[in-house]
Amino acid sequence: MGSAISLRSDFDGDGLRLLARQTKDANQARRLLALASIYDGGSRSDAARLGSVTLQIVRDWVTRFNAHGPEGLINGKAPGPQSRLNDPQRAALAQAIERGPRPYLDGIVRWRLCDLAQWLWEEFRISVSEQTLSREVRAMGYRKLAARPKHHAQDPQAIEEFKKTFPPQWRKLPTEPPKANE
Repeated sequence: MGSAISLRSDFDGDGLRLLARQTKDANQARRLLALASIYDGGSRSDAARLGSVTLQIVRDWVTRFNAHGPEGLINGKAPGPQSRLNDPQRAALAQAIERGPRPYLDGIVRWRLCDLAQWLWEEFRISVSEQTLSREVRAMGYRKLAARPKHHAQDPQAIEEFKKTFPPQWRKLPTEPPKANE
């Protein structure tokens, strides 16, 4: 059976209790209180009972606390899976987006996510969902832009004339709200 890992000497039980009162993270507060009991001379079993965990988890808390201080007791976000695209593939994707589709080769006139996913499959034999591809494209700094529809026979002079002669609707509204008995 191994010996217990000693706690850092730059903290004490009262300091950890103060930090536990100040923190907004309930799990960190519970862990700090369990470690404070160890600082005050309690056993690791008592700390495990206080934290409602096993001895191994208390040992993990001690190693995290010794390495990173009180911030080490906060749950971090999991890193998630690795990206399916490596840097050269990401650069090729950015180049394809910048260049735009070639209608005579790609058979399309604008890139959609499903088209980019098909292009990635044809170029690199990588199967990527549209949602994952959207995340990758947004991380590269691209956003979906759609032009506002405009009629081909629109007359700019007629638009300006309409703006000048159209009476504002707010002038027709009454200045006071209607009374309840009317």
